[in-house]
Amino acid sequence: MTTYPVSPNTVLANALTHAEDLLRPRIVDASPTRIVFVVGTQINGAPHIGTSLVQSLTFATAARIRERFGVPVEVQFSALDNAPYAIVTDNETGHRYQRSYAHALGAADIVEQVDRLYRPLFSSLSERLHVSYSVETYSQQQAGEHFRRAWLRVLPRMDAARWYLSPSSGVPHIRVPCPRPGCGWAEKYAERTRVRGDGFERATISAVCLHHGAYEIVIEPTNGDYLDLATLYRNLVKELAITGSVGTLHVMVKGGDWMPGCLLVDGALQAVGLTRGQLPARLFCPQVVTDTGAKLSKSLIREGRASLPDGAAPWMLDTREWPGSLTEYVDRLLALTEVLLADPRHFFRSYSAGELGRLMTTATPAPRSVPAP
Repeated sequence: MTTYPVSPNTVLANALTHAEDLLRPRIVDASPTRIVFVVGTQINGAPHIGTSLVQSLTFATAARIRERFGVPVEVQFSALDNAPYAIVTDNETGHRYQRSYAHALGAADIVEQVDRLYRPLFSSLSERLHVSYSVETYSQQQAGEHFRRAWLRVLPRMDAARWYLSPSSGVPHIRVPCPRPGCGWAEKYAERTRVRGDGFERATISAVCLHHGAYEIVIEPTNGDYLDLATLYRNLVKELAITGSVGTLHVMVKGGDWMPGCLLVDGALQAVGLTRGQLPARLFCPQVVTDTGAKLSKSLIREGRASLPDGAAPWMLDTREWPGSLTEYVDRLLALTEVLLADPRHFFRSYSAGELGRLMTTATPAPRSVPAP
């Protein structure tokens, strides 16, 4: 017998028949020729259950949308290799510096890490659900012409957007790693980083390196040094860069903990000139929480600041420790996605780690029939 959770009703769930109906207004309005589901994560170690859950729901929702609306779909995985690999404090100034995974490991090792930790799950989900996918690192994204033009286009309007991107200080963090060979350190909070617009489609950024002192870099649409932006700032530019894609609807898929942050991103997008109808479509997936209601955090548990919740298992913090094969893990994840997508009440809520573990073990949904659009 299929085991379903007991889920309360909510305003949103009560307005929907199927969870994916949340995207129907955007699909009807845009009449796209294809839909791209964009899902990203920091590649700062092995994925945990929350990461796998969001990724599997991305593929499963894409497949349902294709069947419901007859529109080709694909998944784009944003591998955030600008996640901090090391953080240190300068004893002389007290300023914090960070070095990203991209600069610490190099491009070849980043590709190897993505292939080893993420691509097996993506390839299995893609094969099972017949949904194609692509992988793009942040390093590749920031070097792209569309991303850089979007950032340069935002610069003259930053006064309007800065309080959304950094409500406490009004200074959005921009990091430009030291370009000297083998360095790559950047001031984490950008206290001494200054941006100067040099006319149309060119900017000069000055900063101070932990080891090499003051330096400048130039950003242009098709060349220039590395451009690293704080989280909200990065999402503003990334989403501005996809605005106006002819025939393509982008759906940004995130965990439920991202919902408050996207209120600020949307405010910034509108502050720089986008209308409400131009904002990207979003889908927030169920969040995995502890018994206290806090997000399940592998960092806090590994640092000894939190304990593994009751009912949770070590594999939830490192999915490589799943006690079985990858095929079985994908089977369990897809069974779980069927349960969560079976009713909007099950989708638009959070789950304790223990309850999610129970569902991973017991959920055996019957083959679903896809309703007509």
